[in-house]
Amino acid sequence: MLQVGLTGSIASGKSHASSVFAELGAHIIDADIIAHELCTPGTPTYAKVVAAFGREVVAPDGTINRKALGEIVFHNAEKRQLLNSLVHPDVRAEVMRRIFALEKQGFQGIAIVDAALIVESGFHRMQDRLVVVVCDPALQLTRVMSRCGLSAEEARIRIAAQMPVQEKVRLADYVIDTSGTYSNTREQIERVYRELVLLAQQRRNAEASGE
Repeated sequence: MLQVGLTGSIASGKSHASSVFAELGAHIIDADIIAHELCTPGTPTYAKVVAAFGREVVAPDGTINRKALGEIVFHNAEKRQLLNSLVHPDVRAEVMRRIFALEKQGFQGIAIVDAALIVESGFHRMQDRLVVVVCDPALQLTRVMSRCGLSAEEARIRIAAQMPVQEKVRLADYVIDTSGTYSNTREQIERVYRELVLLAQQRRNAEASGE
């Protein structure tokens, strides 16, 4: 199995890239979905978040109000760091549990860990390869405003709260730019996937020959 990290800044097109990788045959482990699952009522992670941030981040149905929580952490670096310290270890543990389960099943394909903060958390060091998704800053701003229903100022705050994408690009083995057409983006993803498949095959051959 080849373990690949997939990341990018908010509204960079990472989710689209992940869906195409899945279509091509990769097994996706989505850290954001895992975080959602871990923060459901009754879980230890949920209890830690509510204890730290109070009932103001709890929706009427008892779930975490992600919008309310987002407004807190995107405007306060210390609160953002606190949230990450509560959630990230649990997410990482679940990601690793799923990876070990794949290994136990004898999976030999491409396992992609889709995680927005994989570099910030240092988890990228545990990946065989790192793919970073980028897009034009002006396009990113427009996407954030449209997707999240935010003003330009609020959108800029969300973007600025994340690690500069250039720092992630410096660590990347592959960079996918989603600024162009869907066709152009797909061509890039397919090219990266072919290289990952080839690398996985080379590793299997090396292991089989005892190298």
